[in-house]
Order: sequence, then C-alpha cells, then structure tokens
Amino acid sequence: MLRVVLSGVESVGKSTLSAELARQFRGLLVPEFGRTYTERLRRDLTLEDHYAIAEGHEIAADQAAAANPPVLIEDTDIVMTTAWASMLFGGRDPILAARDSRADLHLLLLPDVPFVADPVRMFGADGERMRFHELVATEFQTRGIRPLTISGNWADRRAAAISAVEALL
Repeated sequence: MLRVVLSGVESVGKSTLSAELARQFRGLLVPEFGRTYTERLRRDLTLEDHYAIAEGHEIAADQAAAANPPVLIEDTDIVMTTAWASMLFGGRDPILAARDSRADLHLLLLPDVPFVADPVRMFGADGERMRFHELVATEFQTRGIRPLTISGNWADRRAAAISAVEALL
C-alpha cells in the first residue's frame, strides 16, 4: 500500500485533489479530520483540540489502511496539524512534533492559486498565507521530510500529482 499525503495552506486544492487521486488510483481517501472537527466547534481552537485532531486523523487513517487499498490518500496529516498549532499558538508544540508522519509520499501544494474564503478558513491575506506556508515548509524541513512541491493551475497540479503517484506504483 502506498500512502500519499497532501499538505499545504488553506485553499490550495488539497481536498479536491485528494479526492481525484483516490478515484484515479482506486484507493481510499482519508478526509481532512481537522476541518470536520473545526466545523463542529462553537469556540476558538485550543492546543488540546490539535491533540484530538492528530489522534482522530491517525485513527481514521488506520481504519482506512486496514482495508489494504493499493493507495491511501490522506488530506493532510500530523505535519499540517503541527504547522497549524505553530501558526495559531506561536511555537512548535513538542507533543505534536513527536508524532511521526507515516506517508510514503508527501505532496506540498504551493499557495500560487487564488484564495477562496469559507467560514472555517483563517489566513487568506497574502502576508498571512505566505507566513503560514513558510511554517509548513519549516515543519517539513525540521522533520527531515522532502515533499514534492505541486504548483501551477489546477490541471498542472493534477497532472504532477498523478505522475508522482504513478512513479511509485
């Protein structure tokens, strides 16, 4: 089983591309647990919420992996959860940082497409978006993970992601 994780700041196409990749490769999709979790809150996120998000995502990924699909596509993982906590709370949390990513392939979607606002998204201003992207890139570097960067228009992103997955199958 090949585990592929899509990462990146808000509104770069992670959820759409994740679903497309799962269909393309007849794999299973693990949706972004943090988004679902956040949509249900009636208060601001806390650091403890990020622990719950990390645990919830890992459980969902384990359940999907138990079916042994040829490809498991994860819409974010612990790398993004750790970066989110750093962005919101001003520092890298050691508890989140201690959790390992289990991906075979990391795709990092660059913020070179227009931001589309929705009720859950927080960092749409150009400066905030780039600061968040830098935190994500730093998190990958700190973990010693070299993601494949995905950029360009939607068709280019899709083609690059498909090619990257195909290269490992």
